[in-house]
Amino acid sequence: MSKQRVLILGATGQTGKSILQGLLKDTESFEVEALVRPTSAEKPEVKKIAEMGVKIHVVDIGGPLEELVNVLTGIDVFISAIDAMGQLAQLQLVTAAKKAGVKRFVPCAFITVAPPGGVMALRDSKEEVYQEIRKQFLPYTIIDVGYWHQVSFPTLPSGRVDYASVIIPRIKIHARGTTPTMLTDLRDIGTFVALIIKDPRTLNKFVCTYSEALSENEIFAMMEELSGEKIEREHISAEDIIASRVSALASSKAEPENWMAQARKFMADYEFSNYVRADNTPEYAKYLGYLDARDLYPEFKPKTFREFLGELFEGKVDKPYKQYRESAFGRSSLSFGLSQ
Repeated sequence: MSKQRVLILGATGQTGKSILQGLLKDTESFEVEALVRPTSAEKPEVKKIAEMGVKIHVVDIGGPLEELVNVLTGIDVFISAIDAMGQLAQLQLVTAAKKAGVKRFVPCAFITVAPPGGVMALRDSKEEVYQEIRKQFLPYTIIDVGYWHQVSFPTLPSGRVDYASVIIPRIKIHARGTTPTMLTDLRDIGTFVALIIKDPRTLNKFVCTYSEALSENEIFAMMEELSGEKIEREHISAEDIIASRVSALASSKAEPENWMAQARKFMADYEFSNYVRADNTPEYAKYLGYLDARDLYPEFKPKTFREFLGELFEGKVDKPYKQYRESAFGRSSLSFGLSQ
C-alpha cells in the first residue's frame, strides 16, 4: 500500500503537535507535510519541524485560492488544527481542497462532544465549516477528543503538581461533580488520528476518542488517593454556571474584538455543555452518531487517567500553553484547549 500524503495546518499548536508526532511514528503509512502562514515561517517551532524532515509549505490561507489549490494538489488527507478564533478561515480551504481533489478533509474539531445550535459558540463556528464541507461533497472525518487529561486534574495543597497546571489553584467542582465526561491524554490524540485517517470505516463519519469517562468527584477522589492529600473543594452550582454563561455571552457581544471576552464565553459554554447538559459522554456521542475509537481500535490502549496521574506525580507531564501566563488569560480561560 502506498503512503498517504498528509498536510497539517497548525502543527505547532497543542493538538497539532500531538497529531504531527502521531503521524511521524507511522513512517510506513504517511508522508507528513505542514502548511504554515507567512507570519509564522521563521518561528523556531516551524524550523524545528523542518529539521524533523517535514516538508513546509508557506502560504497565506486567506490569500489567492489558486495558491492553496496548488499546495493541496496531490494531498490525500488535509488536517486542520487551527486556533479557536480562526475557524471560519477554513472555509476557503474547503473550496481549495475540493478543487485539488483531496481525498479526506479533517477540519478542526478536536473538542468535547456537543450538539450544534446554541449550546457552544465554538462548536457552532465549527459547524459552519462542516456544512460547507457537505455542500461541496468533500470527503471528511470529524474527530472530537473530549477533555484533555492535562487540564482535568485538581491542584494539591502542597503545590507538588502546580508545575503542570494551567490554573492555580484548580479546585472547582461543577454542578455537584457527578456528571461523567470523556477524557483523552493530549499525547494520545496523534495516535488516534493516525489510526482514524487510514481507516475507510471513518470516512464521512464523526469519531470520538477517549480513554474513559470520569466525573469530577471521581477525579478528585483518585487524586486524593494517590497523593495522600485532602483537596479543598469550591462548589459551583448549575444555576451559577448558567448565570455565568449569560454574563459571558453578553460581554462577548458587547466586545466582539476582545479575545478575552470571547475566551470567557467559550469557557462558560464548555462548563454548561459538560456539567449542566452532560453532553460529553459516550452515551450521548453514540446518540449523535459518533463512532467510538475505542471500539474501532481495541489494539490501542490509550493512557488511563490513573496512569496519567502516576506520571504527573513523577514530574513527567508537560504543562500546556507554556507560552502563556495565567494573568493574561484569567483563572479558567485556558482549561479546555482554546488554542488548538
